[in-house]
Amino acid sequence: MTAVPRLVLSAPSSGHGTNALSIGLLAALADRGVDVAGFKVGPDHVDAAYLGLAAGRPGRNLDARLVGSDRLGPLFAHGAAGAGLAVVQGTMGLYDSVSGRPEAESTAAVATALRSPVVLVVDVAAMGQSVAALVHGFRSYDEQLWLGGVILTQVASPRHETMLREALDDIDVPVYGVLRRHELPPVLPARRHGVLPVLRGDAEATRAVRRLGEAVAGTVELERLLALARSAPVLPVEPWSPAVAPAEPGGGRPPLVALAGGPGGSYSYAETAELLRAAGAEVVAVDPLRDEVLPAGTRALVVGAGLPESYARELSANRRLCIAVAELARTGRPLVAEGAGLLWLAREWDGAPMCGVLDAVGTSRDGMVVGHREATARTASVVAEAGTTVVGYKQHAAVLSPRAGEHPAWSWDGGAPEGFVWRGVHASQLGLHWAADPAIATRLVTAAGVAEGVGAPV
Repeated sequence: MTAVPRLVLSAPSSGHGTNALSIGLLAALADRGVDVAGFKVGPDHVDAAYLGLAAGRPGRNLDARLVGSDRLGPLFAHGAAGAGLAVVQGTMGLYDSVSGRPEAESTAAVATALRSPVVLVVDVAAMGQSVAALVHGFRSYDEQLWLGGVILTQVASPRHETMLREALDDIDVPVYGVLRRHELPPVLPARRHGVLPVLRGDAEATRAVRRLGEAVAGTVELERLLALARSAPVLPVEPWSPAVAPAEPGGGRPPLVALAGGPGGSYSYAETAELLRAAGAEVVAVDPLRDEVLPAGTRALVVGAGLPESYARELSANRRLCIAVAELARTGRPLVAEGAGLLWLAREWDGAPMCGVLDAVGTSRDGMVVGHREATARTASVVAEAGTTVVGYKQHAAVLSPRAGEHPAWSWDGGAPEGFVWRGVHASQLGLHWAADPAIATRLVTAAGVAEGVGAPV
């Protein structure tokens, strides 16, 4: 059983200010001494990173496609342990689902699974009394949903605010905050930087979070929101645990696994490092853009799907690290690369030399490939046994030629085989959430120990 005060912030659609409000709410309450935790519905690494920066603890993702609906509550309880408030930032509109399965994967479905009140964030710049009809429709659409109130953004004037409040009062919907135009400034670093400003602790990211916290503190009724969050019932789940079957024991020190990232976290989901440690690894961060060598004693490397594609030139310029990564792969040690990590392992990317682990060439192009894939492992690796079915997420503009090696990583309906498995390398643009299969960590740590001569052969 888990008792955590909680709120889900959502909106009628994208673009209403939910992201900035969620970050600002966490920052404002953290500044008041409340222990807060932030979550993002869906696979987005970037939003989760900024929620984590605002909360002062890792931001986490709740994606039913990636981890399964039955793990949402336990993962939430794990990430929110000890918090005085957990804020869950929705994705798209409240009832939207890219896959067409809103009953299981929408923000509304997550809110229902968590027994959490929802606060609807509504941009009312071009709206008057019709706000009542819109909010009433969202409240009535699903009788299981608990719509606790609204926060209004882009309010034009005191007269406009009065009109909106009276309309919402007529349908008995509380208003927890009113933000005038320009009171929620677009201060976050450009999206193309991805999670990098957070991982590095850049001053721009820290200032942006602080400004959003100040904006929310001056416009949102924090105590009333806390009271709503505290009215959420006990969640009848046990927290997820990263404890997995430990890697096969050996006589030496725990194998060291380098996890691509920086001081503020990694390019992987937060649970990846926890699972690796639980499996018996020593986990050390390595920054692919700045560190010129792998940590001393590295026996495996993991590059998560959060690595931004916009830093191809910087990855290429770090020649010493490229050589070290190629040597790690050549010796057969485990190397798992997702997303842009696959392109980093290629021979070149947009004409710039990369690590040269894979005989392939990356090319950036216009347009973005985005979406979940139900994939089948084509080749056995530390990630999956051949024939295993997983659900992953792709978000990339660059493509690799060839798309797959002699031993592909994955295949799925409607697409040619994808990715590369070679010696200890598993590289693909498909990103996985390891909480869906904690045994990945055990297999990787076992393989790292074997490569080091620590564990028994398999």
